[in-house]
Amino acid sequence: MNRVLKAALIAAGVMSHSVAAYAACDITGGRVNIIGNEFPAIQTVGAGAEACAGDGVEITTNLTKEHKDLQVPGLSGETAEYTVAIVANSSIVPLMNEGLIRPLDDLIAKHGGNFNDKQKISINGNTMAIGFMANAQHLVYRKDILEQAGIEPPKTYEDVLAASKIIKEKDLMKYPFGAAYAAGWGIAQEFNNMFLGMGGEFFKDDTAMPNVNNEMGIATLNMMKELTEHMNPDFLTLNNNEINAEWKAGNVAMMQMWGSRAGPLLDGEGSAPGVADNTVLAYPLTVGGGTIPATTLWWDGWTIAANISDEDAEASYLAMVNAIDPSIMNDEVATQAVWMIDGYEPTPASAGVFATIEAGAKPYPMIPYESLLHTALGDELPDFFSGKESAEKTLSDVEAAYETAAKEKGFL
Repeated sequence: MNRVLKAALIAAGVMSHSVAAYAACDITGGRVNIIGNEFPAIQTVGAGAEACAGDGVEITTNLTKEHKDLQVPGLSGETAEYTVAIVANSSIVPLMNEGLIRPLDDLIAKHGGNFNDKQKISINGNTMAIGFMANAQHLVYRKDILEQAGIEPPKTYEDVLAASKIIKEKDLMKYPFGAAYAAGWGIAQEFNNMFLGMGGEFFKDDTAMPNVNNEMGIATLNMMKELTEHMNPDFLTLNNNEINAEWKAGNVAMMQMWGSRAGPLLDGEGSAPGVADNTVLAYPLTVGGGTIPATTLWWDGWTIAANISDEDAEASYLAMVNAIDPSIMNDEVATQAVWMIDGYEPTPASAGVFATIEAGAKPYPMIPYESLLHTALGDELPDFFSGKESAEKTLSDVEAAYETAAKEKGFL
């Protein structure tokens, strides 16, 4: 999957083949309950599924930033609470590990769908998810602030540090840089991005043995720590929503942000005067003299729970087919994501994601034990950033926590 993801995203997102649109929901019974993230593109997909409700069919959604914590328990019961999980590269893996989602090939054969073959996320020969959008984190900057500071847009994280110092010296902003360093999943993801940019490999020699407690891991933490000197002091509590709010308020000049959240930055709604007009969606940064972008490529898609009745599975499939019907595409929806849906045309909001694809960013690893390492990083890294531990001790704790979890799961 990792080897073909970049090509698939380009082919599916930019050159999607014309397919027949699914005409109607055709749901005669069953239960549909959807769990997923809460940003605009996912909300659009949720609304598309809810449009199938009626005639005794109830469709509910729980779109929340806590979705990663809720998906596994919500699909684990004898009868799963949720019938659909909207997932990405990382969040599908725990569901696969626990056998909580079902192959979709029989449902595809019976009902078809308004998607092309490149949207089918195939794992071990089975279609386990239907992708509907590509995503990546990339640089966003304020061109007016950089011009006032007399500096060029940064290309590397070293440039960000230098630019931040100048912006502060000129009293243009107190905290020029922003990123979602909230303790847990967010700060772990920022480590992953930076570590790959440093040339790191998460595991040793194609095994499940961790490989982050090394020179590249230490360099990653030190660079992240330097960046925090130019960030809001409460960075360990700030997630993507809060960083975007800081941007709209005019408090940040440069930030690392998801392409899926870029549209609202450009529309000006709720933004301080001049912010949206000077917002530039740029490209991924590099670090440490390397050429590998310090970010990762992602897909988002939907899956069907294993522990539900066939009637609920069929209803859920039909609702989700409707949710990503090409008919949802309009000018507003098009700005919400880099869609893998037929009829999508790139918009200014997609510029950063396409730049990330073209720069050769690596996909987020879709391997069974990556989620365990991600969790260990999220749990242990705050000790370094709060000054309780050295980089070496923190990364040693990360590997120890990971190894304990990996042994429990049988990976080591």
